[in-house]
Amino acid sequence: MSFALGVVLFALGIGISVALHEAGHMWSARAFGMKVRRYFIGMGPTVFSFRRGETEYGLKWLPVGGFCDIAGMTALDPVTVEEAPRAFNRKKTWKRVVVLCAGSAMHFMIGIFLVYVLAVSSGLAHADKGAIAGAASCVPANQNPITLELTPCSPNEVSPAQRAGIQPGDKILSVGGTPTPQWQDAVTAIRHQSGPTPFVLERDGQQRTVTVDVMSVQRAPIDAARNDPSTRLEPVGAIGLGPKPAVIVKYGPIDAIPATFAFTGMMFEGTWEGLKMFPEKVPAVLKALTGVEDRNRPVSVVGVSIIGGDAVDQGQWAFFISLLAVFNFFIGVFNLLPLLPLDGGHVAVNLYERIRDGVRRRMGKTAMPPVDYTRLMPVTYVFILIIAGISLLTITADIVNPIRLN
Repeated sequence: MSFALGVVLFALGIGISVALHEAGHMWSARAFGMKVRRYFIGMGPTVFSFRRGETEYGLKWLPVGGFCDIAGMTALDPVTVEEAPRAFNRKKTWKRVVVLCAGSAMHFMIGIFLVYVLAVSSGLAHADKGAIAGAASCVPANQNPITLELTPCSPNEVSPAQRAGIQPGDKILSVGGTPTPQWQDAVTAIRHQSGPTPFVLERDGQQRTVTVDVMSVQRAPIDAARNDPSTRLEPVGAIGLGPKPAVIVKYGPIDAIPATFAFTGMMFEGTWEGLKMFPEKVPAVLKALTGVEDRNRPVSVVGVSIIGGDAVDQGQWAFFISLLAVFNFFIGVFNLLPLLPLDGGHVAVNLYERIRDGVRRRMGKTAMPPVDYTRLMPVTYVFILIIAGISLLTITADIVNPIRLN
C-alpha cells in the first residue's frame, strides 16, 4: 500500500512541476503585457475547461506535459488585430527570452526549495573534496560476472592498503605518478597498476609517499550491468580501500541558505554530466529489455515514480525529496537545450534574430523577416521522433525490468 502511495505521490509531484513550468511562462508573459490565450495541463482531448478573463484554463486526458498558448509565439502563429500589440513576437528580445526561460526557472526554484527542505529537516550529505580514504578491507580475488558479487576473502586476510599503513582520512594525491583529484580518479589509476606502486598521501597537512603492493584481481568493467551474459572479467589492480563516507549535516533556517546553493551547484554539475553521458547510455535501455540490470541507465517518468514508490515504502523520505529535486533540475536543464521544440530551441531562434538584425543594422541594412519555422520543421520532427522513440523504450524497460531501490 505504501509503495502505491509513493508512486502516486511522485507522479503528483511531477504533475505539479509541469503545471508550475507552464505557469512560469504564463505569469512572465502577463508581466510583460503579452496575451495568454490558453493554459492547459496534459495533452489530447479536453476533460474540462473554463475561462477566466481572457485566458482559458483546462485539463487534458493524457497526463503528458502541458502548454501555455501565448499569442504570436512564432511567425507561423496568426494573431488578430486586437492581439497584435500584445503579441509575443512584438515584444523586445530580452522579454521573449525571459518568458521562454521562465518554465525552466520554475523547475530550478522547485529543486532549490526541495534541497532547502532537506537541509533543515534531514540534512545534506557533505563529502570532503578529493580522494579521501575510508576504511580498508580485504581484497576478494574474483567476482561473478553475472551477479557481480565478489567471492569471499580468505580468513584474517590483510589488504594491501592496511599493510602499507594507509589510514582513514588520508588524502590520495597520486597513484603511480597519476594525479587523483577525485576518488574515481584514484580507483581508475589503481585498476591500471600491479605490484609495488608509489602512493603520494596527505595526512595532517603533510605529504608522504608509501609503497603499496597492488594486488592483481579479476573484476568486471566498472560500468558492467548485472545479468549481462556478455560481461567478461579482466585483470585489474586493487588494494582493498573504500572512500570516506559522506557526513550528513543538518542546518538551521539561516545556515541552510548558503548550504542549499552550494549543494544545488553540485547537483547541477551532476545533472550536466548525466546529460552528456545520455547518448552512450541508451544501449543500456535496450539491454534492460532482455533482463540486464544497469542501475545507471536512463529512466522514464514511470521508472522514477517506481523508485519514488520504493523510497516511501522503505520510509526514505529524504531520498524521495532529493529524487524529486534531481528530476526538476534535469528537466530544467534539458528543456534549455538549443533544439526545437524545446524552449531552448525557441531561445536560440530569438537570439539569432536579434544578433542577425543587429549586424545588418550596423551595415546599414534593414532587418530581415522573422525566422521561417517551416524550414526548421524537418530537423524538429527528427528530434521529436528520436525523443519519442527513446521515451517509448525507457517506459517499456521500466515496466518490464524496473530499477528498484534496494
